[in-house]
Order: sequence, then C-alpha cells, then structure tokens
Amino acid sequence: METDHNPNSVSLADFRANTLTGVVQHEIERMILSGELKPGQRLNEKAVADKLAVSRGPVREACRALAELGLVYLIPQRGVFIQRVTRDDAIEVYDLRAGLTALAASLLAPVLTKEMADKLDGYVEQMQGAAEQGDFSQFDQLNLEFHDYIVRSTGNSRLTKLYRGFVKEFHLFRVHGLVQRGALLQSNEEHREIVNALKLKNADLGYETSFSHVSKGKERMLSALDEMAKAGADADREEAQDKIA
Repeated sequence: METDHNPNSVSLADFRANTLTGVVQHEIERMILSGELKPGQRLNEKAVADKLAVSRGPVREACRALAELGLVYLIPQRGVFIQRVTRDDAIEVYDLRAGLTALAASLLAPVLTKEMADKLDGYVEQMQGAAEQGDFSQFDQLNLEFHDYIVRSTGNSRLTKLYRGFVKEFHLFRVHGLVQRGALLQSNEEHREIVNALKLKNADLGYETSFSHVSKGKERMLSALDEMAKAGADADREEAQDKIA
C-alpha cells in the first residue's frame, strides 16, 4: 500500500539528529570560547563524543558547522583544528563588525522607544558593576547581549543573521583585548555614549559612536596581541639562553 510522503516534512529521527548536533555544536563552542580547547589544537572527535556520550556522527556534523562559522578549520587526512588567532584575521573581523554595529545603531536611532532605551540602560548599569569588580566573564556576556539587542531591535532580519555570523569568530579575538579592569570601564563608557546617541534619535551620531567603540576595541585587542607576542618572544629568548648556558 502506498502512503503519501511530504518531501518538506521532517521525520522524528531527523529532528532528533539535528537537535543532537546542535547540542554538540554548542558544547564545542563553549570549550573553544572558554579556552578549554586551545588555538591550533587538534580536536579529538572520539574524546568529545565520549565526553558527551554520543556517536562520532553528530560531532562531525557539528565540526562542519563550526568550520563555516570560522571557529575551526579542517585539514584533509589530518582532522579538525581550532582556529588560530592571527592579527590579520582579527583586523578583518573587527572592521566588519564595526560596520555592521554602526549600521544597526543608525537604523535603530530614529525608531528607538522608551522601552528599548530602558533595556539598554539596564545593560550598561549591569556592565558597570561587572567592570568595577573586574569580572570579565559577566561583562563579556552582558556586552554580547547589549550589542545583539541593538541589532535585533532594528527589525532587520538579514542584518541580524549576518551580524550573528561574525559574533562567535569575533569572540575569539575579543577575549585577548579586554581582560583588564581599566579596559572594561573604558569599554562601558563607550556603551553609554552609544545609548545617549540613540536616545537623541540621531542616526549619524549613533553610527559614529558605535563605529568608534568597535574600532577602539580593535586597538585594545591589537595592543594585547602585541604584548602577548613580545612576552612569548622574551620567553623563547630566555629559554635559548638557558640552553646555551
């Protein structure tokens, strides 16, 4: 007996597989962004599968999705590796995010409501508390929510999708640039300037303050990367001298 088949329908098995892959992807993302998996490190699919009590299939699917996001890269016959933090890649990601963030602010400014302004003020006050305590983890999460709220409040679904595609890759570089309390406080002062511009419903000023904020974040990140590189070079030099001695 023939049965009707809808080619657009999703079977329960497909739904469960897709959901499982999403869970695995989220966990690998967490491991990468927390530093549990280091840049350049080979991802052990079996170890991840065993840890999450799943087969290797969902892990492979998750890795393919993460490669599209730029968090990992695939080398044929060798495996999956965590994306390295390079100066050129960081600059590209920051520059793109600066443009998208600024565009979002310019679109939101003319239509900002009191409820939106209150929500943004709330984020800024919470970030201020985290910055004063030097709590990078809390500040970072609130910062991501703050900017995502601005972007999605524009109501532009394509802009939101494009922006979110860069956020995870951007996060890999951001963790290097805002680890000091002073940098957190400065970043949040820039957030206040963005909100004030939006409250004025000034699209040009919203664009300017948002673009400037991300550009200054890029400067902080590049400075931190330069310091890390110098520290690494100094350590290598000392090790070489010890071997000679």
